[in-house]
Amino acid sequence: CIYFRSSSPLGGKRLSPKHKRHFLAAEKAEGGQADSSSQGAAFPPTFSLSEVKNKQRRHLMFMKLKQEKRKQKMQLKKKRRKEREALGDKAPPKEVPKTIENQRVYDETTVDPEDEEVAFDEGTDEFSAYFNRLTNPKVLITTSDRPRGRTVRFCEQLATVIPDAHVYYRRGLALKRIIPQCVARGFTYLMVINEDRKVPNGMVLCHLPDGPTAHFKVSSVRLRKEMKRRGKDPTMHSPEVILNNFSTRLGHTIGRLFAALFPHDPQFVGRQVATFHNQRDFVFFRFHRYIFKNEKKVGIQELGPRFTLKLRSLQKGTFDSKFGEYEWVLKRHEMDACRRKFQL
Repeated sequence: CIYFRSSSPLGGKRLSPKHKRHFLAAEKAEGGQADSSSQGAAFPPTFSLSEVKNKQRRHLMFMKLKQEKRKQKMQLKKKRRKEREALGDKAPPKEVPKTIENQRVYDETTVDPEDEEVAFDEGTDEFSAYFNRLTNPKVLITTSDRPRGRTVRFCEQLATVIPDAHVYYRRGLALKRIIPQCVARGFTYLMVINEDRKVPNGMVLCHLPDGPTAHFKVSSVRLRKEMKRRGKDPTMHSPEVILNNFSTRLGHTIGRLFAALFPHDPQFVGRQVATFHNQRDFVFFRFHRYIFKNEKKVGIQELGPRFTLKLRSLQKGTFDSKFGEYEWVLKRHEMDACRRKFQL
């Protein structure tokens, strides 16, 4: 129920819903006439394809509109190309397209390779023994309890990629009991592959004996049989390792964590390369074999498996879910609010 002020033509009377609708419609019509008389002729609104109710007609109109835009774009491109050819050396430089990568928000923790503090930290961190060639990597790969066939095959294929890697079944043992046994047997890494609904979905990578421990989300797993035009199975040669775009202090630590999985001296005879490519905080893993066709051309062949990692947390020391000290934890709603800010 609505009451109107005494300034209205009806004074302070209470209106029924029917009279109220009539009164509001009349006021709206009077206001519209006043506006049209003051502003002049009213133009119709812009046409939108969503107003077309027929689905087939709307689709045809959309395709025609898209084709016209493509033609205009091609004509503009040809015009610019002719202008550049006519100007020759005096032509202005091409515009660099804006991407999320080149519009990245600057991070204060970005690593400078010539920084003395970074060099000191690298010489005294947990991976210094590996990079000083004092230890050789030895990896134990296991799974969650009662793994399914796809997870087991994924672990077996990882063991063919990482030299001196051994696959053991979990047998219901807690990680706190497994870690001392790994240290006693000379293992430098413990890798645990978790699964959900018969699909690998997580990885715990623990550097032994002093840590750190990283927890990753695993996605887009493709085994060798699922890949098209894959090469033959990899040989026993130690592969080369490529680490791309690990630029911050956190990314530098994660890059060294991956690098210490493989022997320090690769065997170039095998022509195998393991790549960890970081893009927008997603780490893409690929495993290739290359061949030199001539002095200028190189052919590559993917061997598999392939998967994608997303860092969830980094913990100091070995795995301890209750009392462990975390260096970094992903807070999705805070850290992923800005698409142009990356952590690695």
